[in-house]
Amino acid sequence: MTVRRVPFAATAWLFVAGVVAQVTLAGTALFELSDWTVHTGLGWGLPLVAILVLALAFVARADRRTLWLTLALTVSANVQPSLAEVRSVAPLVAALHPVNALLVFWLAVVVARRSLDRD
Repeated sequence: MTVRRVPFAATAWLFVAGVVAQVTLAGTALFELSDWTVHTGLGWGLPLVAILVLALAFVARADRRTLWLTLALTVSANVQPSLAEVRSVAPLVAALHPVNALLVFWLAVVVARRSLDRD
């Protein structure tokens, strides 16, 4: 692994950990062990990390497929908080929030694994 790929890999795996934490926080709120505040806060912060992962993928000179997957991750992660926000005006659209979370998680793991590929 080249030096320029290390920050990409580290940030990609940190994003995966953030998604796992996000699901755990949703579970604690759902079962009334906490409120939704921390889940909401992290939910608005994770898309910024996705943007950083995308930038670091370019710096790492990731292959074209990895760049496209990272772009898809960034878009889906940035759509995610908005899906929850529309629950009062478009509940069927908001119902896609957990489905998109599955997509975000899958893309995050794929990108993180690809970040470890040899140059």
